[in-house]
Amino acid sequence: MPDFQSMMAPLLEELASGATLSTGELRAVLAARFALSAEDLGERLPSGRQATFDNRVGWATTYLKHTGLLERPARGRYRITERGRKVLAEHPAGINLKVLSQFPEFHEFRAAKGGPRPAAPLPIPGSVDEGSTPEERIASAYGERRAAVAATLLERIYEQTPDFFERLVLDVLLSMGYGGSGSAGTDLLGRSGDGGVDGVIREDELGLDLIYVQAKRWQDGNVVGRPEIQKFYGALHGQRATKGIFITTSAYSKEAQGFADNATPRVILVDGQQLAGLMIDHGVGVTVTQTYELHRIDLDYFAEEDDGGSG
Repeated sequence: MPDFQSMMAPLLEELASGATLSTGELRAVLAARFALSAEDLGERLPSGRQATFDNRVGWATTYLKHTGLLERPARGRYRITERGRKVLAEHPAGINLKVLSQFPEFHEFRAAKGGPRPAAPLPIPGSVDEGSTPEERIASAYGERRAAVAATLLERIYEQTPDFFERLVLDVLLSMGYGGSGSAGTDLLGRSGDGGVDGVIREDELGLDLIYVQAKRWQDGNVVGRPEIQKFYGALHGQRATKGIFITTSAYSKEAQGFADNATPRVILVDGQQLAGLMIDHGVGVTVTQTYELHRIDLDYFAEEDDGGSG
């Protein structure tokens, strides 16, 4: 069974003719290329929830896509990019994560999506640092997995309708404890005459204070600027609101952030990275597939009782 890095160059070669293949078609051609048996394809991850081969193909496509060697013109379908052709020509012996690490998108993908940025660059997976502890390696692997899930969440959000995104935003806030108990704590607006507000959520069960919400499902790279934030402030003043949350799938300009930091009423800006992280942390659009527990020795258990010297 080849590891996922060994699948990268063959995967690109299969797409080099200009073909656009689905995930299932890529699995089929790679399985034939590596001459994998039915037993090989039936091998499961330790969790038992996914085939090892499918998982490795998924990681290969994930890294190639987020480093710009693959693109996804439609849901579940992939094709090679010009960068992919160039890298394939320059590295005929094989492509791995060390090769991909030359691109800034590689490090942005691993470090930025869905969680806090690390103080230092994450080590390239697959090149185990002999000086790191098992706990450090586990933390690095967890961060890598979280980054992939967060990026996929944003991709799936882009594929949905604006109405879906507005509902999702309110679901996230409810899962964080706002709105009291149940969906009765929210109102989905987002229609003609809403005054520039997509939703309202009650900060407590009695509705003593309201939080107004604006949701913008914009593609990554389409930065939300100061004018959009100013419009939201105008809508808040029209509602006599004291609190607001502006959530986007993309990012904010420095001017937008500066305006929000210094204006009244208070508005919290949540970008795509933060949104994906909140969805993971509060179980919106994700499910737990495996839980690992780390144990240490209980020194108290092995300590002999002091009986005062008798015996």
